[in-house]
Amino acid sequence: MGYLANIPLPFFLLLSLFTSGRAATFEIHSNCPYTLWAAASPGGGRRLEKGQSWWLSVPAGTSMARIWGRTKCNFDGAGNGHCLTGDCGKLACSGWGTPPNTLAEYVLNQFGNLDFYDISLVDGFNIPMEFIPTNRAQTDKCKPISCIADINGQCPGPMRAPDGCLNPCQVFKTQQYCCTQGPCGPTDYSRFFKDRCRDAYSYPQDDPTSTFTCTSGTDFRVVFCPWGWDPHVPMEVNGTSIVM
Repeated sequence: MGYLANIPLPFFLLLSLFTSGRAATFEIHSNCPYTLWAAASPGGGRRLEKGQSWWLSVPAGTSMARIWGRTKCNFDGAGNGHCLTGDCGKLACSGWGTPPNTLAEYVLNQFGNLDFYDISLVDGFNIPMEFIPTNRAQTDKCKPISCIADINGQCPGPMRAPDGCLNPCQVFKTQQYCCTQGPCGPTDYSRFFKDRCRDAYSYPQDDPTSTFTCTSGTDFRVVFCPWGWDPHVPMEVNGTSIVM
């Protein structure tokens, strides 16, 4: 719900008529010390334990796409159920998840034969994330981006949620925070996110420092808990439980 979601849908549909090329491969990997349920639109969903990966092939021209993680899920044999964060109502998501959820957003082979990608906190935060182009030379605009701060542990009081931190738009629902009726700027709440995750969207019009591009045909890797742990989850050191 950053720059990529602000472009009108008809524009994306028009672009898709003129785009073609190689499908992109996405490796979705978990280093988290707990079970998570990865979700992708397009793509569905998959349960991931620490060290496991899920591979997706996404066609060139795909737009308004996102990948996110879900926590504390419970599904029945038919794949129906709910999650505490990022919930879409089923194991294999066919729509978007319910905030709070850290988002990896992308569109493929669009204007100028470029792939656009970002990490967005406009739907809040639940799991640390890294978004990495894997087969292109690094440049200022085609590089790994991440959000690995302890957002959940430091979340301002009004935005706290179980297992996550909401964005102020979901809490206050005003133009100041949601930017639905024209231009808007940063707020103290959006600066809370930006100060901790410089690469990520902190409010819907946070474009200049939050949108990244690679030439089309790039493959990507989305890593949950890239350091191998979630900074807000207790870990044991010499038998003592601590929060990192």
